[in-house]
Amino acid sequence: MTIKVFGHKAPDTDSTGSPIIWAWYLSEIKGTPAEAKLLGEPNTEAAFVLKRWNLAKPAIITEAGAGEPCVVVDTNNPAELPADINAADLLQIIDHHKLTGGIETKSPIDITMRPLACTATILYELMGDDAAKMPEAIKGAMLSCILSDTLEFRSPTTTPTDRALAEKLAAELGIDVTSYANELFEAKSDVGAFSDAELLRMDSKEYNVDGTELRVSVLETTAPKLILDRKDSLMASMVDVAKEDGADQVLLFVIDILNEEATLLVPNDLVKAIAEKSFGATVSGDTVVLPGVMSRKKQIIPSLKI
Repeated sequence: MTIKVFGHKAPDTDSTGSPIIWAWYLSEIKGTPAEAKLLGEPNTEAAFVLKRWNLAKPAIITEAGAGEPCVVVDTNNPAELPADINAADLLQIIDHHKLTGGIETKSPIDITMRPLACTATILYELMGDDAAKMPEAIKGAMLSCILSDTLEFRSPTTTPTDRALAEKLAAELGIDVTSYANELFEAKSDVGAFSDAELLRMDSKEYNVDGTELRVSVLETTAPKLILDRKDSLMASMVDVAKEDGADQVLLFVIDILNEEATLLVPNDLVKAIAEKSFGATVSGDTVVLPGVMSRKKQIIPSLKI
């Protein structure tokens, strides 16, 4: 059977590109038929990457399939995966997030989790010498994943390993890192066509913090004003999104890539308390700026307190 390779729901560039990269490796190098899949529509940046490197958009699936072989990349959180993930024949997990727990497998599997900024960097390391066989499009996808996840090395999750690989790939592709990163971020910032609910779910993950279910959403952009101008309607939409998704509250952090800060929307007293307890912030209105906050994984989630 063909192995399905997929990342998390609400696919960003890493969760779109890494399945493509690993499916290529399994199929073309290891001789094991594999296909990349998505668990939702890719965001605007990921869609740009697919077009830029002439990569076919993977098919979107809602189920892993009972007994069907699959590989999960860029997450190990059951909440971000198909509901039937424990019924599938999960062969491998490759991830760079904290260990969440809750996944059960039919037999021992191969798990690789490393403290790097990007799953694609881990894939490169796992390939070893075979990484030299990557075609241009796969290299382009890998470079895109790293620049996206590191915010062109601005994110505190960036490691020297991620940066060195990105610079190596860019040199091999004849690409200027800054110019290409600007193209990525411009695509990521183009969110005008999306509804408030779509924006709140676009790059969103579920977490339970002290018994409170939170949907923690981030929007990384070089044009934060375009999003913050919609803050009233976004905050109003949070109520329905939370209810529909079984969450107690949606938190929306608008990440200003260029100024290296986050703005948290504060629709009620609960979020005000979270902001003050988690980040030591003083909240006086319906937004609060958090200087230096760029990473959900490293700075936001570990800090959250109710």
